Amino acid sequence: MKPSQLTAAIFCLALALFAAGCTDPEGTSIETTSEQTTPITTTQNTVTESGQSLTVHFLDIGQGDSILLEIDGKAMLVDSGERDRGKVVAAYLQDRGISTLDYVVATHPHSDHIGGMNDILNNFQIEHFVDSGFPHTSKTYENMLTTIDTKNIPFEVVQAGHKIDFDPAVDIEVLNPASTYSDELNENSVVLKVTYGETSFLLMGDAGLESEESIMKAGYDVDSDILKVGHHASRSGSGGAFISAVSPEVSVIEVGAGNDYGHPHTEVLERLQKASTVYRTDLDGTVTVTTDGSTYSITTEKTGTISSGNGAYPSTDSTTEEQAEEYADSSSTGSTVYVSDLNIQDEWVRISNTGSSPVSLKGWKIEDEGSKHTYTFQPYTLNSGTTVTVYTGKGTNSASELYWQSDNPVWNNDGDTAYLYDNSGKLISELES
Repeated sequence: MKPSQLTAAIFCLALALFAAGCTDPEGTSIETTSEQTTPITTTQNTVTESGQSLTVHFLDIGQGDSILLEIDGKAMLVDSGERDRGKVVAAYLQDRGISTLDYVVATHPHSDHIGGMNDILNNFQIEHFVDSGFPHTSKTYENMLTTIDTKNIPFEVVQAGHKIDFDPAVDIEVLNPASTYSDELNENSVVLKVTYGETSFLLMGDAGLESEESIMKAGYDVDSDILKVGHHASRSGSGGAFISAVSPEVSVIEVGAGNDYGHPHTEVLERLQKASTVYRTDLDGTVTVTTDGSTYSITTEKTGTISSGNGAYPSTDSTTEEQAEEYADSSSTGSTVYVSDLNIQDEWVRISNTGSSPVSLKGWKIEDEGSKHTYTFQPYTLNSGTTVTVYTGKGTNSASELYWQSDNPVWNNDGDTAYLYDNSGKLISELES
């Protein structure tokens, strides 16, 4: 379809669907079927490495998704986060010397995935724009389409069975949406399996249980090394059967700190942790995976390079092994470790252990309301029946007192809440003052 026909065609379709009377999750009346071909069963990728490294960046942009793929001077962006995150994504690309995006993919029209698109479309040369083709009547989606039309950006609609010709050495297969659209907007997310040599990524957008079942029923090979978890690890996706089929070594959750949705949900996080090593952008910052096609390394913005090889566990990296042990330590603590007191005037928070065993707090975090400030415990063991007081200011740590080493106050004197997270990112306790 020519770009000049794009806006009119999709909005005509949207108006027709509005009259059909089927309601989507945001209350808009929509219903559609696709004229594209049905999904096909695929075989394991056989593309060999090009001698270049494929780098995949899972950007920390709060509650939303944005993923950058780079290889041999080519760049591909999947989603752009909320509207106020568009400039952040654009700056990240520019800092990497990117001026042209060979492909931009909008997985689906929710604002936390396409809100920042206009910053991308207006500041970069876009060679191909890929969309699910599922219409939406939101102003955000309308503005995106208008910009694509105005700038004559080539526009493609994909569905399961299609391939994206990003680079000859990288196989990118579309596993969703299916040939017949779902009534649920999230379930029409563009799902991509990216394979480079022996290393594979599965990028789920916001696809949930319905899409997972459809993808497996169609016979696609979903087995992947790195999983970008669907829908920010909400309970609407990452079903047990699907995670078992994917069998990821690494799972990445793009999620905002202290978000209003409760993402990631506890049961999904626990399922992922049993199957893989989990990284979260709210805790780890931007997560970057670099692969030569046979091995890969993972770098996080906040902790540097923390694993390498064919997987995060098992690993020869001693730090990673220690982290694995501490995940086990913290998983059994229950509610024995908690925030027992918060003094917002004198600027300290107290953590207590009422259990019968000592608990390693290395990697645990204290955050204030809105996650504006974060304190991360260095190696520290809180013995049974003891407390530790964490002061905001500077000082010398001792067995019972730790110091945030902050130059400025942390706690809001008009009222604040202290949140305690274990080293897997699970909220253990909170106390309002």
